[in-house]
Amino acid sequence: MLFLPLMTWGQTFNISGKIAFRQSNEPITNGIIALQGTKFQSQVQPNGNFTLTAIPQGKYVLIAFAENAKTYFQEIELNKDLFLNIVLESFENEIEAITVQAEKERLLGLTRLQNVENFGIYESKKNEVIEIGNLTANFATNNARQIFSRITGLNIWESDQAGLQLGIGGRGLNPNRTSNFNVRQNGYDISADALGYPESYYTPPVEALERIEIVRGAASLQYGTQFGGMLNFKFKRGSEKKIELTSRQSVGSWGFWSAFNSAGGTIGKLNYYAYYLYKTGKGYRPNSAFNYHNFYTSLEYAFSKKFSATWQFTKMQYLAQQPGGLTDKNFEENPRQSLRERNWFCVDWNLLALLFTYKLNDNSQINIRNFGLLAQRLALGNLERANVADFGKERTLIAGKFQNFGSEIRFLHHYKVSNQKHTILLGARIYQGNSTAQQGFGTNSSDANFTFLNPDDVEDSNYRFPNTNYSFFAENIFQINDKWSITPGIRYENIQTFAEGYYKRYVKDGAGNIIVQDKISENLARKRGFVFAGVGVSYKMKPQAEIYANFSQNYRAINFTDLRINNPNLRIDANIQDEKGFTADVGLRGKSYDFFNYEITLFYLSYKGKIGQVLRTDSVLFNDYRFRTNVSDARNIGVEAFGEISLLPLVGKENSAWKWAIFGNFAFIDARYVHTQESSIRNRKVEMVPPITLRVGNTLQYKNFSTTLQYAYTAEHFSDATNTRRTASAIEGIIPAYSVVDLSFSYTWRFLRAEFSVNNLLNEKYFTRRAEGYPGPGIIPADGRGFYGTLQVKW
Repeated sequence: MLFLPLMTWGQTFNISGKIAFRQSNEPITNGIIALQGTKFQSQVQPNGNFTLTAIPQGKYVLIAFAENAKTYFQEIELNKDLFLNIVLESFENEIEAITVQAEKERLLGLTRLQNVENFGIYESKKNEVIEIGNLTANFATNNARQIFSRITGLNIWESDQAGLQLGIGGRGLNPNRTSNFNVRQNGYDISADALGYPESYYTPPVEALERIEIVRGAASLQYGTQFGGMLNFKFKRGSEKKIELTSRQSVGSWGFWSAFNSAGGTIGKLNYYAYYLYKTGKGYRPNSAFNYHNFYTSLEYAFSKKFSATWQFTKMQYLAQQPGGLTDKNFEENPRQSLRERNWFCVDWNLLALLFTYKLNDNSQINIRNFGLLAQRLALGNLERANVADFGKERTLIAGKFQNFGSEIRFLHHYKVSNQKHTILLGARIYQGNSTAQQGFGTNSSDANFTFLNPDDVEDSNYRFPNTNYSFFAENIFQINDKWSITPGIRYENIQTFAEGYYKRYVKDGAGNIIVQDKISENLARKRGFVFAGVGVSYKMKPQAEIYANFSQNYRAINFTDLRINNPNLRIDANIQDEKGFTADVGLRGKSYDFFNYEITLFYLSYKGKIGQVLRTDSVLFNDYRFRTNVSDARNIGVEAFGEISLLPLVGKENSAWKWAIFGNFAFIDARYVHTQESSIRNRKVEMVPPITLRVGNTLQYKNFSTTLQYAYTAEHFSDATNTRRTASAIEGIIPAYSVVDLSFSYTWRFLRAEFSVNNLLNEKYFTRRAEGYPGPGIIPADGRGFYGTLQVKW
């Protein structure tokens, strides 16, 4: 209400309409509408309608693009609301696929989310979009170092050859299975348990994706309380043709083979897309073989111009042998060696989603997302530290099962006050999770036998972790004038987490013999309800340049599933508490002369009672271990910068068959523990935070040929809060600085496409993590130089 008197300062307008093919007059359901040189863009709805909202008065060039159609350009002068009927010309004859891609590349401003898009508000928020179709990279192995090369401030863990699991952390947050992001696919959760165990054992394959969306800490108001923000994988939709088939066959170093086959199309009001992916390989190190299966299907039906429904199912299953961790000495001698041959890991992931969208009128829409998960992860092997030999005794088996269901409803409404248009987003969420965790003795064999020796009374622990979450949120864009906007938001969370089960406690003598054994039953509950808020401000100096700032509170619930894992390398504080804090951004972003894209952001991330890991030594055998607790308050402060420039337009060659672009991505982060009386960590650096990350690269294209050369640097950083440099067990210590170079090529001819990549071109020997459990314990070496080739056929 405070800003209502200011809302008459400026004028903004909407552009809406319908887009169809000229020859058939059928609506286009998979197109893009954009204003050239701005960030105003919109995906075309399933019924062919589109809307661009809150656009300042002025002159623009409107662009419409769809597959198999010529790009449409129209100059407009916007001084009132416009409704347009756009007709696209189909390509009548078969053409080279590169022509279609070149048409798409004429669209500008596709690297960030719109202010309002897909039932989300992103005004004044730091966000980034990776358009998969514009990359030349190693898709077959989900190479995160290449895929996320333009995303600032990321620390990327590399644990397997094929990209089976993604491990990224932003702005100094722990990369472990991307657990500090709210991870979604097509807008709904895919992690094991969003509250109780927010780790992502399933990562969508890049070959099936249209784009990846990332929204930083201010996303907490719409997507939950995570400090890291939201990460969304958006899948491809079916082609506008009745059927389109794609087959990608990839081979690579160390016995790697991948087969990706997809089918998609549109039949009447039904759009469908499905794929099956199989991967196998022997791995860079001995005892690293894996087999991976992934299936996905999506059926989207437009019942009318106003109502559509989508059903999606995802199945992922893989079995991987794990070579275990190394000590520092082992790594220096030979990073390819393996000290474990009896360790295995198995994941089975089943996701189901039912989505509804209903358009009440031109200004109001409702979206409902129902989703459920039935999954399990099984870890089997020797958890002893790397400097202890495997004597062939019974292995440790940890079995986790996850059953959860969630439903989100969002109401998006555009409205006017004093002839100024604004947008409000209201949402509610209910989430019910139920996880179980068992730990006990497995067999003493070497095979992947995931059975307990005593399933009715496992030796370590047996727990059930039910939890419930209710939340409500509201966020509103107040468009003060054509330059200024203010976006406040508020969210209420009710979180209830429980733990029911038992654990066994053993007292051993100096020789390791059990002298006392206790079975302790527990029934724990933590219930909390709270309100947190945020606000963002945006100033658009011109359509292509914007200054933004935002502040948002954050909250991260503890994971009960962590509390009773029996691991000689890790112990958990029984009194561990939830984390609280906030994230603040100030940034400048924009596009200059249609060939230079840039963004620079200052951020501050504050923790109260940050959960971290300190090095401790036991009092019996004097072995070191990680102790996970609320270490102290902490703060991460940093700067992120990104720039990408197309060079040929600088010399008047923008219409040349050649294209040459270079990009740079730099982040500096100072993360320290503060407000603590414990001298061992006072003013120490926060673990898992590289102070400097740098990624630079260039892409050169000539007609249907493209190549990308990329360099990535990550500075030295620590793995625990006490900043230990080296230990005998290798579970703590520094992670030395490393540099990696990657090279990729692609060539397209009609319906054929060939790709070739060299990962780690200079054969750098490095590691990105020290694991306290699986897939370690100890140092997990990254892959050396690897060669990969792909042949794609599309009908």
